[in-house]
Amino acid sequence: MRIVIAGGHGQIALRLERLLAARGDEVSGVIRRPEQAGDLLAAGAEPVVCDLESATVGDVARHLEGADAAVFAAGAGPGSGAERKDTVDRAAATLFADAAEAAGVRRFLVVSSMGADREPPEGTDPVFAAYLRAKGAADADVRSRSGLDWTILRPGRLTDGPGTGLVALAEATGRGDVTRDDVAAVLAALLDEPGTAGRTLELIGGDTPVAEAVAKAAGA
Repeated sequence: MRIVIAGGHGQIALRLERLLAARGDEVSGVIRRPEQAGDLLAAGAEPVVCDLESATVGDVARHLEGADAAVFAAGAGPGSGAERKDTVDRAAATLFADAAEAAGVRRFLVVSSMGADREPPEGTDPVFAAYLRAKGAADADVRSRSGLDWTILRPGRLTDGPGTGLVALAEATGRGDVTRDDVAAVLAALLDEPGTAGRTLELIGGDTPVAEAVAKAAGA
């Protein structure tokens, strides 16, 4: 497959690029800064410099032409304020979905967040609350699109330990941790499982092998 990943220099995206390149897929990663290109090349991905905060739908659609799938894994990241949570986590996701539809790319995965469907509890850090609201708005937009075979993945608290290959994946899992390695492995498996289209799935560490968990989610 040819897969285009928005946020191509993110920690999950780089792991996913390595997995996809290793299995023979053609991978492009959309990045904002040219100096990030070397890390993508080392991961086996083609770097595509395109700022999703200023690009047009047409700009992005050109990079998606001929792709079999698109993955939105971009985020404003730590240290960014509430405004960029909206311009990246919401607006860029919407732009990427618009571009996928324009380019005729139906399979569309989103890396979201647990808690994005609910109003943040009172006392939540204002910037984190803005992040959750932005993710929720982006997810709602993607779920409204009949032109995309979307799957929204909502991982629990992300950790950097080595992947276990064992997860819990369901519409509701409860809170928990999950390694970035395992998130990337689940995304790779979701790309191969069209039966998960139209599903919003939570992900934490568990006791089910990734392939089995994805197959089970597709059949649920």
